[in-house]
Amino acid sequence: MAIQVGDSIPSVTLKHLTDNGMQDITTDEIFKGKKVVLFSVPGAFTPTCSAKHLPGFVQQAEALKGKGVDAVVCTAVNDPFVMRAWAEKNDADGKVTMLPDGNAALATALGLTLDLSKNGLGMRGQRFALIAEDGKVTHLAVEQAGQFEVSSAEAVLAAL
Repeated sequence: MAIQVGDSIPSVTLKHLTDNGMQDITTDEIFKGKKVVLFSVPGAFTPTCSAKHLPGFVQQAEALKGKGVDAVVCTAVNDPFVMRAWAEKNDADGKVTMLPDGNAALATALGLTLDLSKNGLGMRGQRFALIAEDGKVTHLAVEQAGQFEVSSAEAVLAAL
């Protein structure tokens, strides 16, 4: 069952690449005591994700923080190296925290997986955006297949 407004973000440990090498990071560390915007894309460097989704949040990072958001986090079922390269390519450092979900652990725990095996892409995360306050979901917008409307940075700004 997919996560809903009012639910708590599940506790998941993921790997991310830092200047000090590969590190564990938990969703508890990311969400506890903070107001966080989390958005998910099916894959780094894919067309809509690279042309619109991530760039929109990079451009609107300050506006989101101006509305009380402590962190803007992007997740994708990609490895930490790909997510770091994608962040660098999109000037996301310091604006959007890239959260690799290489094994789809977070997408699965949220109940928001997307099977793109028929396209050779395997299991991915659905395109969505959520707002969580102290680990509780206060807003959730999951896109219909092939759409990009409700999970944009502008849509999240409007929901804040």
